[in-house]
Amino acid sequence: MKRRIGILTSGGDCPGLNAAIRGVARAAYAMCDAEIIGIQDGYRGLIQGEWREMARKEFSGILTLGGTILGASRQPFRDMRVIGEDNVDKVKAMVKNYEKMRLDCLVTLGGNGTHKTANLLSQEGLNVIGLPKTIDNDIWRTDVTFGFHTAVDIATEVIDRIHTTAASHGRTMVIEIMGNKVGWLTLYAGLAGGADVLLLPEIPYRIEKVLEAVDRRVSAGKAFSILAVAEGAMDENEADMKKKRRQEARASMPWQSVSHRIAAQIEEHIGVESRVVVPGHIQRGGSPSAYDRVLSTRFGVHAAELIRGNVYGVAVGLRGEEVINSPLDEVAGKTKFVPADHQIVKAARQMGIGFGD
Repeated sequence: MKRRIGILTSGGDCPGLNAAIRGVARAAYAMCDAEIIGIQDGYRGLIQGEWREMARKEFSGILTLGGTILGASRQPFRDMRVIGEDNVDKVKAMVKNYEKMRLDCLVTLGGNGTHKTANLLSQEGLNVIGLPKTIDNDIWRTDVTFGFHTAVDIATEVIDRIHTTAASHGRTMVIEIMGNKVGWLTLYAGLAGGADVLLLPEIPYRIEKVLEAVDRRVSAGKAFSILAVAEGAMDENEADMKKKRRQEARASMPWQSVSHRIAAQIEEHIGVESRVVVPGHIQRGGSPSAYDRVLSTRFGVHAAELIRGNVYGVAVGLRGEEVINSPLDEVAGKTKFVPADHQIVKAARQMGIGFGD
């Protein structure tokens, strides 16, 4: 049976998007008489009607390619039902363009916001399947998101390389890892890279504890210290604040970020020269790792299987070694945080790695 399949990539880019697109398309071509419609720049393209029919050759040679051949944009979910100055009803426009493209289904590749909008469209009666993409690894009902392992590899390499310069100069190096709400990336990369202190958004820190950890290394004759700090890490005072108040407090502080604040506090109270390293978007760029190529492909193939079986309104995920699917309304709007008692957190603590608490 013929299937006309729309695909879009939404939110921030990450390694593995093209591998997942390829997985969906090639499996759909093999399983059914498929036509693939590429929607440009995520939900913005769906709203504005920017799309094209894709040829089979467009899915060749993209397995190892970073970024997304379809482009991406951020369209905040909170604004989807807000009619702005352009007087466009975004939800109605997306439904209208879905029908105009004569789609049998829509496959959305993205993170939490993407899944929330996918669920909204599903509730509007569209046939939608979500694939979990994010370097944050924070999507509900999946053990791993594609893009995460590549980002872990990159962040770990940054920490590895910082070790040598930190040792050469006897400095404390504070490495700011991506992760505004969750600390999975910092946890994995920090442990893999041999960081001495890991600061996560889920575990508020006390600066006194951080200083103690650094001072202990100094007293033990260690020439340097490595701190892996999630960009969303917060101290106990900030953790007690409402989100808006915390943002205001951050905006008014004299440092660029929490990492710069911590580095300044280490220099002030311990007298150890400290530097901040911010790898930033390097963590989400470049070619996907072998793991992410396989995972993205498996997710894409599973989406094609669901399309063949007319199973919609679901999000694909990984549970153990098995690729699964869960109802979109059970995935959308939920964030997978790092539990304070997670086994990896416990393992790190047992090795003497500090979390500042």
